[in-house]
Parts: sequence; structure tokens; C-alpha cells
Amino acid sequence: MKTNIAPLSGTRREFIKKATTAAAVVATTNLFKTPVYGQNQAPSPGSVIGANNRIVVGHIGVGGQGMSHVKSQKDHAGENNIVQAAVCDLSKTRTQEAKAAIGNDCEGFADHRKLLERKDIDAVTIATVDHWHAHCAMDAMNAGKHVYVEKPMTRYLDEAFAIGDTVKNTGKVLQIGSQICSDATWHKAAELIKAGKIGPLVLAQDSYMRNNPNGEWNYPIKSWCTPEDLDWQRWQGEVHRKTDFNPDAYFRWRKYYPYCAGLLGDLMPHRLHPLMLATGSPEFPIRVVSLGNKKIHTDRNTPGTPERDVPEQVQLIAEFPSGLNILVTSSTISQIGLPSVIRGHKATLYMGGDRVELNPEPPFSDEIDPQVFEHLQPSGQKIEAMEKNWFDCIRSGQQPYGNIDLAVRVQTVISLAEMSQRLNIMCLFDEKTRKITTGEGREIKPITYGTLTLS
Repeated sequence: MKTNIAPLSGTRREFIKKATTAAAVVATTNLFKTPVYGQNQAPSPGSVIGANNRIVVGHIGVGGQGMSHVKSQKDHAGENNIVQAAVCDLSKTRTQEAKAAIGNDCEGFADHRKLLERKDIDAVTIATVDHWHAHCAMDAMNAGKHVYVEKPMTRYLDEAFAIGDTVKNTGKVLQIGSQICSDATWHKAAELIKAGKIGPLVLAQDSYMRNNPNGEWNYPIKSWCTPEDLDWQRWQGEVHRKTDFNPDAYFRWRKYYPYCAGLLGDLMPHRLHPLMLATGSPEFPIRVVSLGNKKIHTDRNTPGTPERDVPEQVQLIAEFPSGLNILVTSSTISQIGLPSVIRGHKATLYMGGDRVELNPEPPFSDEIDPQVFEHLQPSGQKIEAMEKNWFDCIRSGQQPYGNIDLAVRVQTVISLAEMSQRLNIMCLFDEKTRKITTGEGREIKPITYGTLTLS
């Protein structure tokens, strides 16, 4: 099918060089007060939004999660003082469905760059396939728009730093779509940790577990998905392993490495973001190792679907300069997980529901009293709370819950974990040089499009 959309031009290196100026990464000691990629550090194009001004929003990518944003923002448009003006998707059907859901004079686009040309749009939500996150986010910020981008922030590590540099250079507010970051329990934990209530951090743990006998992410393939409806070539973007039109890959892309890191890209960010937020001062990792396998072969229970590239279960361990280790496990074949726990030298925090429990370690029971903090709100995974926080920060210039400092550090852990798992190595990371080495000291380049066959 022919398309009027201009193809991507230039090499990946040229794209990143054009999109952002390289900036050295400097450690931050306070996430909310001294950001590396701080907001409003440089003048940016577009309108200035006052405290009471209406925010005009566009939506890039209106599939499942994208429509969740469309509906949530419509439901809360009055209280957030926003108007939804435009949508963009490479599927004609999805574009029309999103336009119909919003109503009024909502405009539809097939090319996100055309949407970004609208001067009245102040902010965009991005819920595309993972390998389009970086392009859309950087194009949006460079066009003067604030960005809410779904997790994972990027497909590969080099894109994460490029986005970080773009936030710094444009001064735009970026929110990462890991909704558990809005849960007040994690902010309470951060408050207690920064106050020294549990002593130096030792070990944090969490999990995101599912058990789908028919194979996770084997979503139904809709009859409207045809070469006439969907711009398949553009959808594939920078993916190295391009294929002919493939509805299975389009609807079930989370199963396949060219488009996603699987559990590491989909479920684990929902645990890593709040865990690292709760430390009060998120760090870049210094060592990451990850294991994964797919021995149950659940895809065989869904006739007609290829078997996934990505594992059915994954474990990740990351070590940080402060001495903290983080353990996260995720699965699509076993539902019973680990409790949400952060252990310090002097006490331990247990997070669950709308409460945080602080229990002293026995040697420090005379120094620290046990405490329980209950009815903390908002609780749970609230997309509307993350959106409201984003809109509030656009108006105030403050750091949102899922700000770039947190997001780029989490993405570093995710990307190193994928490298560890797929290359069968332990990854050591130097935040000053951004170099990755193996345990033997051999430097390796971050994987990206074309590095591996399945990329």
C-alpha cells in the first residue's frame, strides 16, 4: 500500500544527534529538588500555560491503553480544565473510534508530526508500540508540547538518554505512565526513608505476577486490521526484523523482541518505578543481572498463534551505589508473588493496599518504634491520578510523580536487564561515562535496533 507519509530519514545516530544535544549525566541527591533533567531549565516553544488556563491535549496512539487515556481524560476534563483536540493512529479504524469517543471537533491524523504542527496543542499522551515512544516523545517536546509517555519510556537505552537530554533542553514536563507512582503508600515510604526511619537501605523486593494458560498478550485479532486500514510499514518504524503485513504481531506485539522486551518492558516497570521512587533518591544501577525462560509454552493453547520470543517468567536483581539491592520477579505462568517490602539496616517497610507498616529490626527495637500508616490516598493503580498530577505540574512547573530523573534510571535498569538476559552476561554500568562492561571488564555497546537478529 502506498502512503503519503514521508519515510524516516537518516541513521539512528543522526536522529538522536538531531533530536537532542548530548549532556553528561550527573548524580542527583534529591529527586524532587535537584533534578538532573530538571523541568523549565531552558526556554521552549509553544504557549505559556497559566495556573487557570485550559490545557489542549492530543493523543498519539489510541489502541487499548491509548483509549484508556482518551476515556479517562474525557471523564475528568472539567476538573482538570482540559480539552481534547486531536488524535493520531496508524489505523484508520482506531483513529475514527477515538474521534467518536471524544466528539466535538476532534481532528484525526495518521502522522504524529502533523498533529504536532497544531500550535494550539499544549500536551500529548503517547501510547504507541514501544519502539515509537522515543520518536514521538522527542518530536513532541521539540514542538513545544508536554509529554505523558507510557511505560517503558523507550525500547532501548540510548533512546532513554536522548529523551532525558530533550527534557533538559526544552524544559517540558514529562510524565512516565507507570500509574502506581501515584499511590500514596510509596510517597509515604519515601518520606520515612528520607527521614532515616529505617536506616541505610539494604534490600527492596516486589513482583508482578499473572497466570494465563492461553498465553499472556494473545489478544483477539480484529477483522478491521487490513493493509488498507493500517500503515504497516510505518508501524514497523526502525525495527530491524521487518516482516510483511502481520496482524498477529500488530495485536500481540508484546510477545516479540523486535517490538518489546516482554515482561521486562510491560509488567516490571510497574514495580520498579514505585520501588525506586520510594527510596527518596533514585540511583543509576552499578550491576544488573536477569534470568528468564519459557518452559510452559502457553502459546500452544491458543491455536494459530506463533510462540513468543520473550520469556514467560523473569527475575531481575539490580545493585546500586548506596548498597541497596532490588529484586523484582514477574511471570505469566504463576500468579503468587512476593510482598512489597523495603528493608533497611534498622527497620523494614511493608507496603500493601492503602497502608505502610514500619517494623524495627530486633537489634534496634529500643531505638525505633513500630508504626502503621493507614488510609493513604490515592491508593492503587490510578491512571486519572497520574494524569491529574501531570496537568498540575504543567501549570506549576513542578516535577511529576513519574519524572524524567526517575524514568531514565528505571529504564537503565530495564535495558541492562534485557541485555543481561539475552546476552547471558552480568552488566556493570558507569553513570558518568554511560559505559557498560561485563564482569571481566570487557566493554559492550547497548543493544539497539539491528544489534540482534530479533530487534
